[in-house]
Amino acid sequence: MGKVLVFSGPTGVGKTSFAIQVAKHYGTEIISTDSRQIFSELNIGVARPSIDELAEVPHHFIASHSIHEPITAGIFLEAARARIQELFKKHEVVVVVGGSMLYTDALLYGLDDLPSDKKIKEKFEVLMKEKGISFLQAQLEIQDQEYFLEVDKHNPHRLIRALEVMEITKVPFSQLRGGEKEDLNAEAHYFFLNRDRAELYNRINARVLQMFENGLVKEVESLRAYAHLNALNTVGYKEVFSMLKGELNEQSAIELIQQHTRNYAKRQMTWYRNRTDIKSLDLSNLSVTEFLNEFL
Repeated sequence: MGKVLVFSGPTGVGKTSFAIQVAKHYGTEIISTDSRQIFSELNIGVARPSIDELAEVPHHFIASHSIHEPITAGIFLEAARARIQELFKKHEVVVVVGGSMLYTDALLYGLDDLPSDKKIKEKFEVLMKEKGISFLQAQLEIQDQEYFLEVDKHNPHRLIRALEVMEITKVPFSQLRGGEKEDLNAEAHYFFLNRDRAELYNRINARVLQMFENGLVKEVESLRAYAHLNALNTVGYKEVFSMLKGELNEQSAIELIQQHTRNYAKRQMTWYRNRTDIKSLDLSNLSVTEFLNEFL
């Protein structure tokens, strides 16, 4: 059985750099569990690792799929688990990194086999078009406050999925995720990377400014025809789409992306709070060398 070192944490914390250094120490490869960096059409707005970073260590599931391909946590976990087993043939250790909590947890622990109903799903899709995503958010908060505190509230797919399952089962979604699931066949060590809150928010604000300098607006302009896709209904893209439609000026778009990214980072931290299966690492006071010496 091989060993998997898993690094998650809020956006902007420095997961990519940390994971690359750890992977280089072991001479191994990286599995990405980022649900947006997986799309080949998205680059600047998802903070994809740079060409130089990707050249330092082989990465898997970075720009590996198109925004036009269906990709779910279930599809991802099957592909990623198969790739990890392939990597174990030549590496004793594989590094996993990403801030998408659902993808990371699915990879390690599997997914519950939950029911679906196309008509119910379509009903909530119509309600979202008629009343907006805020209606879905309000419904979820009323029906399942525990899951509401964890979920990415700006992801309509996840909101609709939770509401769909609850209407079918009449049980809160948060209570339906503890069934029989198949764990990853590996020795897993799960770490949550964090920083001082003010430092993290400063890094997020600076990164958004860098995205605009690197050409985020041009990237989003090239994707205008696909603005309706779920992959683009996310932070960094939807605000620039609004700007391109004249609903925001550039400064307002920047400030909104910074705010929404900070909000997302806070939700990521909430997801991992009080998790007994994860060890927290404070990157404000910990180097990779110290990590390797102290924890492994």
